[in-house]
Amino acid sequence: MAIQLLNGVVYGGLLYLLAVGLVLIFGLREVVNFAHGALFMLGSYIGYTLAAAGHWWLGLLVSVVVMAAVGCILDVLVFRSLRKHDHIVTVLITFGLLLILETVVTVTWGKAYLSYPVPKLLAGTVEIAGSPFPIYRLFIIAVSLLVAAGLAAWLRFTRMGLYVRAASTNAHVTSIQGIDVDRLSLVVVGLGTALAGLSGVVAGPLLTLSPTMGNYILIDSFIVVVIGGLGSFGGAFIAALLIGQIHNLGAIHLPWAATMLPFLLMIGILIWRPTGFAGSRT
Repeated sequence: MAIQLLNGVVYGGLLYLLAVGLVLIFGLREVVNFAHGALFMLGSYIGYTLAAAGHWWLGLLVSVVVMAAVGCILDVLVFRSLRKHDHIVTVLITFGLLLILETVVTVTWGKAYLSYPVPKLLAGTVEIAGSPFPIYRLFIIAVSLLVAAGLAAWLRFTRMGLYVRAASTNAHVTSIQGIDVDRLSLVVVGLGTALAGLSGVVAGPLLTLSPTMGNYILIDSFIVVVIGGLGSFGGAFIAALLIGQIHNLGAIHLPWAATMLPFLLMIGILIWRPTGFAGSRT
């Protein structure tokens, strides 16, 4: 049971790394980014290119930097103008971006399934509760905890974090106070897409790479964002860990209903508390 709970934490950590990017982008741009799963997939492929050549850690760094640049470009060219449009327009345009990115990856890397290598430093297993557990999965847990702690510290103790919290509450009033919200959003969207690239590389050794690999985990990530509360980082963290356990334990004990359980939980939360765990009722 201890091993299964740890596996649930691993999947929850991956969900958090991806979902927190959605939270960041929605918080400032109010954009429901359906292309986020494709950004996760693109980051994974970029990292794979270097990891397959024996440069796993360099691939991780390059993927994060490239995806941050992609996020800045998307913010200037797409997200900045989408904030003025209806949400259905946002969904259609970001879904179109998803299809474009999937096509780019298919043309560049092909449709064949690819296997992601594990870095030598993190290969092997350790014994936990009398059973072997991969070191790499412990690494994923550590990365997700570091990202959660780093974001919490950045938002709480830095001046830019204060500006981000203020702009997420009311961007118009924040801009009146002399804060350049567009420049702030550029940083936040870049950070959100960089985290998508990070999660793509970190998740690579656990998944099979394909142009559609981001679609399934994106659905779970949206469930995390809804359950945790739109714009809530703490709520997203709690919801990600909860969905990770439901996903893992459900696949073992209720395989016939495993795919439905996260949706049932989301329905229950929306009925009981429509704003999510940590969302404001106002």
